[in-house]
Amino acid sequence: MQNYQVRIALPLLILMMLFTPVSFVHGRSGIEPGLSEPPSKISQESIDFLSRAGQAMSEIAEVVKPAIVNISTERVEKAADMPHNPLLEDPFFRRFFGDQFRGHEAPKERKSMSLGSGVIVSPDGYILTNNHVIKNADKIKVVLSDKREYDGKVVGTDPKTDLSVIKIDAENLTTISLGNSDALRVGAFVLAIGNPYGLNQTFTMGIVSAVGRANVGIADYEDFIQTDAAINPGNSGGALVNVKGELVGINTAIFSTSGGYQGIGFAIPSNMARAVMESLISRGKVIRGWLGVSIQSITPELAEQFGLEKDYGTLVADVIEDSPAEKGGLERGDVIISLNGDPVDEPYNLRNMVASTAPGEDVEFQVIREKELLTLKVTIGELPLEDQKVATEYKNALRGVSVQDLNPDIYRKLNIPEKIRGIVVTDVEPGSPAESRLMPGDVILEINRKATPSLDEYEAIVSKIITDKDILLLVFRRGSTTFVAISGK
Repeated sequence: MQNYQVRIALPLLILMMLFTPVSFVHGRSGIEPGLSEPPSKISQESIDFLSRAGQAMSEIAEVVKPAIVNISTERVEKAADMPHNPLLEDPFFRRFFGDQFRGHEAPKERKSMSLGSGVIVSPDGYILTNNHVIKNADKIKVVLSDKREYDGKVVGTDPKTDLSVIKIDAENLTTISLGNSDALRVGAFVLAIGNPYGLNQTFTMGIVSAVGRANVGIADYEDFIQTDAAINPGNSGGALVNVKGELVGINTAIFSTSGGYQGIGFAIPSNMARAVMESLISRGKVIRGWLGVSIQSITPELAEQFGLEKDYGTLVADVIEDSPAEKGGLERGDVIISLNGDPVDEPYNLRNMVASTAPGEDVEFQVIREKELLTLKVTIGELPLEDQKVATEYKNALRGVSVQDLNPDIYRKLNIPEKIRGIVVTDVEPGSPAESRLMPGDVILEINRKATPSLDEYEAIVSKIITDKDILLLVFRRGSTTFVAISGK
């Protein structure tokens, strides 16, 4: 408790010393000769200042507390999902030791539990939280600040931002006001509220350490608020609020080498959360704008090669055929410096700007091409749904293999060369014929010597392969191509 009190009082004491006149009252009565003076008394002005500051924090906590919930999830893991000892299945081991260890084998299934937090955003029970808090949950329990418990139902999820919306069957709930996260400035006071380590309704205070943090590796679309307000496991999905008691962020992750708080926490800005939440509630999914380019940062070396005065903007590394970018005139080698007048400093800026633009909307890009400044008008398209995967309804050797089309994000994440055209493997079911032959991230270039540049070609070929026929694949894996044979028997 003392550590937490020191964390809260320290910044206030600094402010007090900087801006509040302090007078010390010295008393001499009762001091014996040879003894030092007693400690100076704290001035009434200082006491009043700290009392007002403490009262302000207490008021914020009282307003926000009813809107923060505890979320616990339960998941039943099947034996196939759990680690097991391979020796128990080894014939050599069994030959010498028999079945005496059979009773020590892993159970067929077990329950796993996890804890997190959430924020009530509507009186009728909609709750905003992180996707990783409720991912793969079989059961969701929501506990309100007054100890009432409800079963939660998933309304929609968005792994790309690590946000989800769940719903409980309740009415007249206390909500939290959504603030404007774009107005946040570095140094502003914020409070983090959640349930770290299952300790319900825990409040910590800090400042905004940075805004616009990206390339953290937590989600596809990143624009994080960084804060030193203490965030620990269980805080995920909780609220980051400003001094007005407004929600400015959803606490999401920490940077830690020990697993605990080290002064670096990240929260999803409320403006991004609001857009995702509204789309999930109204549509059940998130509609995003799509440009159709592969992009990269401008380094000093690239800036020199492309004749730029400084390393700014975002370089177009590739343009997808028949995409909005190609139709609008963007070309490989263009350096995008602004979108509708807003500067584009880094690839994540452009990615977030395009994603938040409604499909069908016309936008203006300023680009530098061959040292000339051009203005291009582009009609933004809709980002294709990446979860439209082939989930193996086939009964041949490729059953259990899930795939999807390549897109700019996958090219970037897997570092796939631009010339590669194929289908990326997203999942291989345990026990399927391809389990020991394919792995997620493999790019299937050919099936039985026939090219598979898209999902349509893949389906056309696989649907005609009979049940027990062997299949020959050409696969791009970790920088090289290799042939893979899968038995149909």
